[in-house]
Amino acid sequence: MQKLQRISNRIVYLPPYQETDRPILAAVAGEERTLLIDAGNSSSHAQLFLAQLADLQIKGDFLVLTHWHWDHVFGMNDMPMPIFAFEKTQENVIDMQQLSWEDEFLDQRVKEGIEIPFCADAIKKELGNQREIILPAPAVTFDHRMTINLGGLTAIIEHVGGDHSDDSCVIYIPEEKVLFLGDCLYANLYSEKWNYTIEKTQRLIEQIETYDAETFFLSHHEAPMMKKEFQSMLNTLKNAANLTKQTKGDQAAITAEMSKDLQRELNEFEVETIQFFVNGYEG
Repeated sequence: MQKLQRISNRIVYLPPYQETDRPILAAVAGEERTLLIDAGNSSSHAQLFLAQLADLQIKGDFLVLTHWHWDHVFGMNDMPMPIFAFEKTQENVIDMQQLSWEDEFLDQRVKEGIEIPFCADAIKKELGNQREIILPAPAVTFDHRMTINLGGLTAIIEHVGGDHSDDSCVIYIPEEKVLFLGDCLYANLYSEKWNYTIEKTQRLIEQIETYDAETFFLSHHEAPMMKKEFQSMLNTLKNAANLTKQTKGDQAAITAEMSKDLQRELNEFEVETIQFFVNGYEG
């Protein structure tokens, strides 16, 4: 079972569970109010999070969604507090209210290319036969940025977009130098070939680097990244983007040049990143 982890007196998180695509859920507890980050991918996920918070005598006052994807919103109905979201996130959640999640309809959307096979399989594993999903529309929306005073802590919520989902938002806690990135740095999975695009990635990284953070949460990474590791990830994305542009998407040339620069063979993440940029360039 997933168990809450504490990174400071003020921040705890529930690690992800890859088999059913459960993302990180987190709580930022100020002196007066507590902000929860993401609702989980099911009622069970949300209830597990809330129960473990209650064991620590933490009660959420607000919840914010990082973006609209199912694994971050399906637990909303179990969250008994006002939910904040970017305007586009709310629109997407309202659109999802019309969908059925039974096998027949999931499988049809996969055939039509609307749903991702991996997500459909994860939904079936996570939810079993309990497929009645209630998705309340977020109560409060913002159009670019909002700031919440938690009492001794500030939560800055900002829309950043990116290839993964154009409604992606980050949550920055300046007093703790912590940045919650949601899924914004992951590739676009809702396409025939999973991909990154050069301009969106460069713009996103430029914005992320404006935050003075030391600890970075990516929703499907097992543990938070410290600054050195995170910067290494950004450098890989930057280099792959630049080389894709220079070589006009020549995968062999990108691989050879990056390997030469690093003076070693590329690792799995680097190879995958190059492939995603080539896919995006070709697309």
